[in-house]
Amino acid sequence: MFIDTHCHLEDEKFSEDRAEVLECAKIAGVEKIINFGSTLKSSIAVTELAKNFFELYAGVGIHPEEIDDFDEKTCVRLAELAADKKVIAIGEIGLDYHWEKDSARRLIQQKIFIEQLDLARQLNLPVCVHDREAHGDTLKILQTAGKNLRGVLHCYSGSLETAREVWKLGWLIGVDGPLTFKNSAKLPEIVKAAPRDMILIETDAPYLAPTPYRGKRNEPAYVVEVAKKLAEIRGETLDKVAAYTTANAKTLYGL
Repeated sequence: MFIDTHCHLEDEKFSEDRAEVLECAKIAGVEKIINFGSTLKSSIAVTELAKNFFELYAGVGIHPEEIDDFDEKTCVRLAELAADKKVIAIGEIGLDYHWEKDSARRLIQQKIFIEQLDLARQLNLPVCVHDREAHGDTLKILQTAGKNLRGVLHCYSGSLETAREVWKLGWLIGVDGPLTFKNSAKLPEIVKAAPRDMILIETDAPYLAPTPYRGKRNEPAYVVEVAKKLAEIRGETLDKVAAYTTANAKTLYGL
């Protein structure tokens, strides 16, 4: 059995066949799926979906590309959503410098990231972090504002050196479809070096579909392709990868 630890099934790309997508996931052996919000609206949506589908759980938070969605009442509203037992994390939060080049707005991203880390601490919830081309600042914040929290760097794209610092903090890395790409560069080396209890598998559906589905809509059933590639790189059986990645997800998220 597998757990897709990161996706966005509230996305409109699933509006016509969401139930069928979940059935396909079940047939593929995906027993649980964690949906993450990126705005207040999508955080409400993933919370509602988790109430309606047994296999779904939710994370709530404001994505760094959505900082204009954040105001002085946002953390209160996120805390209200997190009172639901199916909400098991704060996320997807973090830093994204790929699109944001303005230094002042990058500082706002950092401030909002830190505020949501503090919310996770208050609520005693793990964290899902988005880090795109902001590895140094992300690590620095995790080492300070994120101290004594646990979580995962979703869709990990940093270096092996940074990954080792992340593992020292007790944080995990999440691997997705890019692991299966021919141009996956340093990622195979990183997952090969990863301690067994520091790695999760995810899809980020509907984005980043793995080979052989690259270019199509991603969905939770395809997390099995990520697990197969992980097993190949690490020289392990698929059953073993399924067992420890599932155990890691259950430990981190209290499932």
